Amino acid sequence: MALIGALLLLDSIALLATGRFHFGVVLPGLIGAAFLWLAWRWSALQHWRAPPAPRWRGWLWRAGWVGFFAWLASVALFFGLIGADHSVDARKTGAPAVILVLGSGTPNCAASSTLAARLDVALAQAALWPQAPVLVSGGPDFGRQCTEAGVMAEYLRARGINERRLLQEPQSTSTEENLRFSLPVMAAHGLMSQDPATSRGGPPPVLIVTSDFHALRARLIAYRAGYRQVASAGAPTPLYLRYNAWLREYFAFGSGWLLKEF
Repeated sequence: MALIGALLLLDSIALLATGRFHFGVVLPGLIGAAFLWLAWRWSALQHWRAPPAPRWRGWLWRAGWVGFFAWLASVALFFGLIGADHSVDARKTGAPAVILVLGSGTPNCAASSTLAARLDVALAQAALWPQAPVLVSGGPDFGRQCTEAGVMAEYLRARGINERRLLQEPQSTSTEENLRFSLPVMAAHGLMSQDPATSRGGPPPVLIVTSDFHALRARLIAYRAGYRQVASAGAPTPLYLRYNAWLREYFAFGSGWLLKEF
């Protein structure tokens, strides 16, 4: 138990030191610290719950472990789901009118490894669909003046994407806001689709570029936001932070369902 706790705590500290601060990083550290404390106080805890101690102490002890392992099983099942490839090839859904790149962390106002992987996929998709403008979406990270959209646009410009092809949405702070706030940007640039039956505009065919684990939830939120033709391209997540990102996505799925984002 002490070894597991130490590894979890060290993983959390190492990622926090690189500027990554989210629940998928913090929670393993808290669990690791709890495991270290349990290992240190194990004998005292066994004495605390042993007879002639009140029965509720034993029940509380068992309930705590049952709850923890039930939660752990749900996380494992979710990891099995999210580990599959959930990309939808735009060649099967039709040519996108917009390539929408969702933001991620920008520690020190530079693209994180996760965001860089998304942007590299966006470059490949931009080459496949040269007619489609590239819309980068992401607001300011906590405590920073730069925006994710600005950092992403600079990354793409430096690698050959023409300035006139780039659009920015610099206000969003969540996936739901990424997709919702991008709609007025598309409308302002005349990219909305026209429904022949109603003569009303609507979201255009879009190709969402994000991380592999994030593609499923992003599409679900897009449909809820009114998008109809949605493809997605998922970037691989670096191994050293993959499971932290999946853990964050576990809670994001839960909160998204509660908030009716999809």
